Amino acid sequence: MNYIELNIAIDPKAPWTEILIAQLAEIDFESFTENNDQLQAYITEELMNSKKVDDVITSIRNNDVSVDFTTKKIEEENWNATWEADFLPVTVEDKLIIRAPFHKEENGYKEEVIIQPQMSFGTGHHQTTWLLSSLLCDKDFRGLTVLDSGTGTGVLAILALKKGAKKVIGTDIEKGAVENAIENFGRNHLSEADIRLGDIDCVTERNFDVIIANINKNVLKVHLPHYSERTATSGELYLSGFFVSDTEELISAAQKVGYHHDATYAKEEWAVLKFTKD
Repeated sequence: MNYIELNIAIDPKAPWTEILIAQLAEIDFESFTENNDQLQAYITEELMNSKKVDDVITSIRNNDVSVDFTTKKIEEENWNATWEADFLPVTVEDKLIIRAPFHKEENGYKEEVIIQPQMSFGTGHHQTTWLLSSLLCDKDFRGLTVLDSGTGTGVLAILALKKGAKKVIGTDIEKGAVENAIENFGRNHLSEADIRLGDIDCVTERNFDVIIANINKNVLKVHLPHYSERTATSGELYLSGFFVSDTEELISAAQKVGYHHDATYAKEEWAVLKFTKD
């Protein structure tokens, strides 16, 4: 699968870089990095829609923001090499280090997850994955069942298993992500890799103790009733992949399908919502 890279220069950067990321995520851009003071955004070639991109850029420019961008196709065989060049270990305080196989081991962290980089969403670099990783590091998963919806590289599913979960199911709509997640389970010496290709409907199991979903807002709103059907009474739901400004909308939607809002966490305008099933 080939990817399209947008290389974007934006001025002023704050808060418009984060706003631009959110708007590009709404039109199927799946990963983002920042290098040399510029933002790189990636989308599969088949989902690239130049008119939608132009509309997003125009909406930002209408706020007297300078935005310039170029596009480049990245052939499938060069995709991992592109990520490896940019990928640095991610640390979550002293709780966790997320590193690639080609990074040296580092001591001083309570947990370690080894991930072969494939997409920036899911490696821990993005604020939402960092936030979720921090929260999950503090949770006792011993004996719990977990669904990781939109697992990406599998980092959160792997973390839940390392923290003692008895069963974890991960799903993703991208074949490459599923293959990568399964490989990452092996890299972390875990054999319990139940990673499925598909949307939420590929999960028929019910009564999960914990459901984690780090996807974009529109997908989450569609999935919420399905998450509710699959969550045990008093089970927990962690949602992320959206701006703080979207939280009230998602809280309302979750409450309508039987969840109680427990807490909101934020990092650089991105949010995580925690709920309990009534």
